[in-house]
Amino acid sequence: MEVLDFQKFYMGECYDAYRYLGAHVTEDGVVFRTFAPKADRVTLIGDFNGWQEQEMTERTRAEFYECRVRGAHPGQMYKYVIYGANGRVEHCDPYGFGMELRPGSASVIRDLNEYLFGDEKWMRTRSLNYDRPLNIYEMHLGSWRRKETSPEDDVSAGWYRYDEIAEPLIAFLRENHYTHVEFMPLSEHPFDGSWGYQNTCFYAPTSRYGTAAQLRYLIDQLHRAGFGAILDFVPAHFARDGYGLRRYDGSELYELPDSDVSDSEWGTCNFMYSRREVISFMQSAANYWLAEYHFDGLRMDAVSRLIYWQGEEWRGCNNQNIDFLKRMNSGLRRLHPTAMLIAEDSTSYPGCTQPADRGGLGFDYKWDLGWMNDTLDYFMKTSDERAGVPEKLTFSMYYFYNERHLLPLSHDEVVHGKKTIIDKIYGSYEEKFPQLRTLYLYMFVHPGKKLNFMGNELAMFREWDETKEPDLFLLKYPLHDSFHEYFKALNSLYESMPALYELDYVPEGFRWMTMNEQGTDVYAIRRNGRMDSAVAVFNFSSQERTYMLRTEGNREETLELALHTDWERFSGHIRETRNPVTIRLSPGSGRPVILPPFSAALYRVL
Repeated sequence: MEVLDFQKFYMGECYDAYRYLGAHVTEDGVVFRTFAPKADRVTLIGDFNGWQEQEMTERTRAEFYECRVRGAHPGQMYKYVIYGANGRVEHCDPYGFGMELRPGSASVIRDLNEYLFGDEKWMRTRSLNYDRPLNIYEMHLGSWRRKETSPEDDVSAGWYRYDEIAEPLIAFLRENHYTHVEFMPLSEHPFDGSWGYQNTCFYAPTSRYGTAAQLRYLIDQLHRAGFGAILDFVPAHFARDGYGLRRYDGSELYELPDSDVSDSEWGTCNFMYSRREVISFMQSAANYWLAEYHFDGLRMDAVSRLIYWQGEEWRGCNNQNIDFLKRMNSGLRRLHPTAMLIAEDSTSYPGCTQPADRGGLGFDYKWDLGWMNDTLDYFMKTSDERAGVPEKLTFSMYYFYNERHLLPLSHDEVVHGKKTIIDKIYGSYEEKFPQLRTLYLYMFVHPGKKLNFMGNELAMFREWDETKEPDLFLLKYPLHDSFHEYFKALNSLYESMPALYELDYVPEGFRWMTMNEQGTDVYAIRRNGRMDSAVAVFNFSSQERTYMLRTEGNREETLELALHTDWERFSGHIRETRNPVTIRLSPGSGRPVILPPFSAALYRVL
C-alpha cells in the first residue's frame, strides 16, 4: 500500500500524490482516499453500494478521508459526497484515473497495472532532441479520423478508441516522415468545444476515446514503431463545473479566492499556486502522465497566464506561479531527464528555457509565436509590400538564441475566423500554392524544431472543426495532392540533413547570405551541421529573380540541388533531371541561379 509523505505534500514537494489519493485497486477491493480539509463530512457513493452513502473515515490527519470497499472493481463508477459550506455536493474524484462520458460526471475505477509497457528500448534511448530532428504532428484525437455515422448520431459515434487509432496513426506518421505526435489535451473535460483545455479531472484520460489501458497501448505502440508522443497539458486553469474542483470541500481549495483574479477569460477558474497542496496536486499530475503513460514530453498551455496576473504584463508578475513553474519543472527534470518540457508562452519573459537553478523557468523549448505571427503576416502581403517589410522575416534571428525556440503552425492559427495557413496567403487560388511551398521551405530551413497541425499537410481552406476530420477528399485535386507530396518530401529531407537540425541553438549553425537583396524579396540562408552544410535561396516576389551564389570562405564548394519548390511533380514548372544538378563554386567568383516567381531551392553542400 502506497504511503503519502505528508510533509512533502504540504510543502509542495510531492510528485506522486496520486499513488495515495484517488481509487486504488487491491487484492480484495478498492481503497478510496480524498483530500478535503474544510469538509464537515465526506461519504462515498457508487455502483458497488447501490449509490447509497457510505461514510468515509478521517485518516492520519483530519484533512484526509478514506474508505475501503471489498468487492469493488475496475469499471465501476463512484463519486464523493462533500458536506461543507456549500451544503451537500457530489464531486468526481480530483485524483480519479477515469471518468464516465459527458454529460455524466462520475469517476470510474481504473487499474493502472492492467497494461504493461514493452517500450524499454525507446525509453532507454530517447533524448531531449536538441541536436536531433524534431518534427511534430499536432492532432486532435477525436477529429483526426472519424468513423462513418448517420446524421442523427451524436458526434461521439464517430470517435475511434485509443487502441483503434494506433495502427492508422503510425502508418500516417511513417508515410509523412514525422518524428513525434502531439495530442491536444486528453484529460477529462465536459465540453467537446473546449478541445480539452477546460479540464474537470487532471488524472483521467478522457473516456471519449477509451480507457487508461487503451491509451497506454497507443503510446506503447507509437514507441515500438519509433515515434514519440507529446501531451498538451493545462496547468493554468480548470472547468467551473460544480462536480469538479471548484469549491471542492466547500472552500476555495484549488482556486484563487478573489473573483477578480480567480476567473479566467475563458470562464474557467485559475489555480491558486500560493497553496502548496495545489502545487503537489499539479506537479503530481504532470509526473503522472510522464511516468504512468510514458509520454515523451508535456506542452504546457497558456504559460503567459501563469507568469503574469491574468496573462497581462501590465498587471505584473505572479511570483507565486513563477515559483510553481520552477519547482515543477525542476522536479520533473530530476524524475524524467529525457522528457521534453515545452512552453506555449507568448511573452518575452526572460529565461523561459534556462534551468530553474540558474533563474530560468526550466523549460526545454518555447513556442516562437513571434516567428509565427511575423511570418504569416509577411505572406499575407502583396509582393510589392513584402519588399518594404524584410524585418518580418529577419527579426526572429535577432532574439532566436535567447531561448530554445520551436516553430509552430498550430491549431490556434486555423480556427475562429483566422483562416487556414494557405488561405492567409495573398493571391488567387493558383498563386497561393507556390507561395505555400516556399513558406514551408523557409520554415524548415529556419533554426528551431517544427510543429504543424493536422490538415496543414493538405493545404486545407476550411478551418478546423472538432466534429469533422481533415478534408482528405482534397487529395483528388492535383494542387492539393502535389502539395501533400511536397510536404512529405520536405519532411523526409529534414530528417536526412543534419545541417537543418544539428546546430539549431548554436549561432554557428545559421547565417544569412543575403536579406531582401536590393529590395527584390530574395533571401539566402546557409545552415551548418557538425559535418555537413546546406544552402537555401528564396524568391518571395511575383517576378523572376536571379541570385548570384558564392562560395563560403576561400575554398571551392560543390552544391547539389536537393529540392526545388517549382518542380513539376509539385505542380511547378521545372522538370527534374535524372542526374543530380550540381553547381561548382570557386573563390572570388559566383554562379547565377534563376528563381521563378514565388520559388525556392535547397542545396546540399558536398
